[in-house]
Amino acid sequence: MKQLSGIDASFLYMETPETPMHVAGFNIYELPEGFKGSFRDHFTEFFKNRVHLVSIFNVKLAKTVFELDHPGWVDAGPLDFDHHIKSVKLPKTASFEKLEELVADLHSQPLDLKKPLWQFTVIEGLKKNQVAIYSKVHHALVDGGAGMEITQALFDLGPVPREVPAPEPKPKKRVPTKPERAILGMHDMATNMVRQNLAVMEAIPQAFGQLANLASTAATGKLGLPQFMAPKTPFNGSIGQKRSYCARTISLMDVKAIGKATGTKVNDVVMAICSGALRNYLNGKHQLPDASLTAFVPISTRNSGNSSSNNQVFGMNCPLATNYSDPLKRLEKIHQQTGTSKTIAGSVQDISPKDFTLIGAPTLLPTMMSMYGKSGLANLLPNAVNVTISNTAGPPFPMFCAGAKLVSLYPVSIPIHGIGLNLTVQSYLDRLDFGLTADHASVPDIGHLGDLLVQSFEELKAAVLPKANDNDGDGK
Repeated sequence: MKQLSGIDASFLYMETPETPMHVAGFNIYELPEGFKGSFRDHFTEFFKNRVHLVSIFNVKLAKTVFELDHPGWVDAGPLDFDHHIKSVKLPKTASFEKLEELVADLHSQPLDLKKPLWQFTVIEGLKKNQVAIYSKVHHALVDGGAGMEITQALFDLGPVPREVPAPEPKPKKRVPTKPERAILGMHDMATNMVRQNLAVMEAIPQAFGQLANLASTAATGKLGLPQFMAPKTPFNGSIGQKRSYCARTISLMDVKAIGKATGTKVNDVVMAICSGALRNYLNGKHQLPDASLTAFVPISTRNSGNSSSNNQVFGMNCPLATNYSDPLKRLEKIHQQTGTSKTIAGSVQDISPKDFTLIGAPTLLPTMMSMYGKSGLANLLPNAVNVTISNTAGPPFPMFCAGAKLVSLYPVSIPIHGIGLNLTVQSYLDRLDFGLTADHASVPDIGHLGDLLVQSFEELKAAVLPKANDNDGDGK
C-alpha cells in the first residue's frame, strides 16, 4: 500500500456533500470525418487499451487499521467501465448554456470513494459535428502538473491513434494480515511523527531568518506591505451542493501582446482581466467593496519533468486592484503586487510543511470540516481571500483523442466554504479557455460574469492595443 501524504489526504478530509474535492475538464472535440454511431462506445474501446498507462486510474483507497493514519492506494483490480465512462445525449435544440448547466450538474456529484476516483462522461448531441467529454479526478490523486500522465496516455498528435504497448503482467503480492498491517501502520506513523517534529525544529530558525529578511526589505521601502484581510463579498460564505458553471475563450496572442506592450506577464494580464470582470459584476449589483478584492493563486512546486501523481502545490494571495476603475491602472497595480506576493510566498515556501501526520486524522479532520460547513462559520469569519484564480499552460499544438480533434480545453474547478468562486484558465493553441465554477447560490448568473470577463478583456485590449482587430475574443 502506498500511503497518501498529508497534503494529498487533506483533499479527502475536506470533502463533504457541499464540497466535493475533484478537479475536472470539459473538452470539446471535432468528430473524426465520416464518424457514425456512439462516440461513447468508440471512446470506451480506445480507453480500455490505454488505461494501464495511467497509474492513478488503477488504484483505490484503503484505510489504515483503526484509521489512525492517512489512507493509502492499493491495486483496484478489474475496472468497471460502465461505472467509469458514462454517456449523456443533449436534445438537438440545446444551447451552449444548457451544456454549461449539464457540466455544473455533473460537477456537483461526488465520486464514489469506494471505487477508483475518476469518471468520464461523453456528451453527444452537440452541434457542428462535435462531441464533449467531461472528466473528473479526485484532487487527492492529482494536481494540475500531475495531470501530464493522463494527457500523455489519452492524447495523440494526429488523427490516427498511435499503438501503445500492452500492459505487463502484475506479479502476485501477499496481502499482509490485519495484525501485520497494524504493526506496519504504527511503525510508519511513529516514523512520520519523528520526521515531522525534526522538520519543525529545523524550520523554526529558518522562519525567524526569513521574517527578519522580509522585515529588513520592507523597511527599505522596496517591498510593499500586502493586504492581509479581504473584504466580504457574495462569494465569501458557506456554500451548498449546487454548482454554476460557464466557459469562455479569449485570444492568447492578444494577451501576450498586451503583456509585451505593458512590460507585464501573461498571468498579470489574466489577473487584470478577471479583476475587471469581478469589479463590473459586483458594481452592477451595488456590492463592490471599497477595498480591493484578493485572489488566492496556486503555485506549482513541481520540478520540470516531474510527472509523479501527487499534489505539489503552494500558493500566494494577490490583491486584484478592483478599487481602480482604469484597466491599465489595475494591470499596473496587479503587476506590482504580484511581485510582492511572489517574494513573500518564496520566503515561506521552503519552510512550509510538505506533509503532516496526526493521530486519528481520517476521523477527526472530516468531522471538523463537516461541522465547519454546517455551522455557517464561513459567513461570520473574516477572510484572507475572495476568489481563487489559477492559470495553467497547455499544449501549443493540436491534440487528438480517439481520432477526434481537440477544439477547446475548459477547466472545471473547486469552490469551497469561504471561497465560492473559482476562475481557472488553460491555454491551448492560440486561445485561453476560461472555466468559471461557483456555488450556485453565490453566483446564480455566472454566464453574465463570463460575458463580463470577455468584455474586460476587450476593454484592456482597446486601452493597450487600440489598432488591433477586435474579433479574436470569441467568448465560447
